[in-house]
Amino acid sequence: MKITKIEQQKNNKERINIYINGEFAFGLMMEIKYKYDLKEGMELDEDYIQKVLKEEELSKAKDQALKFLTYRQRSKKEIINKLKSKGYEEDIIENTLSYLEEYGLVNDVEFAKAFMRDKINLNKFGPTRIKYELYKKGIDDSIIEEVLEEDDEEYTRALVLAKKKLPSYKKDDKKAIYRKLGGFLQRKGYSYDCINRVLKELVK
Repeated sequence: MKITKIEQQKNNKERINIYINGEFAFGLMMEIKYKYDLKEGMELDEDYIQKVLKEEELSKAKDQALKFLTYRQRSKKEIINKLKSKGYEEDIIENTLSYLEEYGLVNDVEFAKAFMRDKINLNKFGPTRIKYELYKKGIDDSIIEEVLEEDDEEYTRALVLAKKKLPSYKKDDKKAIYRKLGGFLQRKGYSYDCINRVLKELVK
């Protein structure tokens, strides 16, 4: 098989069309043409073509992952799921992850820390809720525990949150306030011990 023509694509100057034996064969990123030194008149076998196409697939997967990372940090699991949904094979996904990790673009520890900060500052979540949310993002238990150790203001945060919520229960009796305020803090993800301390402090 011989490359009989290489032409730049009209709508994307970073891509080219490869013709083999007089017929269109496939499109490629320009960088892959240079990497594999593809030229008109070059003889190719099927294995070499598959190698080039695999490189093209990897390039597309990297671009897809980088676009996915444009808006915010992502966990490894989120990237894996995204690439799977686009139909990429396991080895392409693994190579893409390795590339992202090499350049520090994916780091589950840093992701978990940033995620925890956001949930604390924006949502006022407690550690139980944060743990659950991180688990859904595919973060390992060991990383979750490591990150949650940095949250040493659970009680203070829960107390402030409960004080703001308390006026909305002014028509309720003590038992109802105890139940409703406890349920509110539980849904926010605060621990049983923390909730007990807050209720003893506020509901008298």
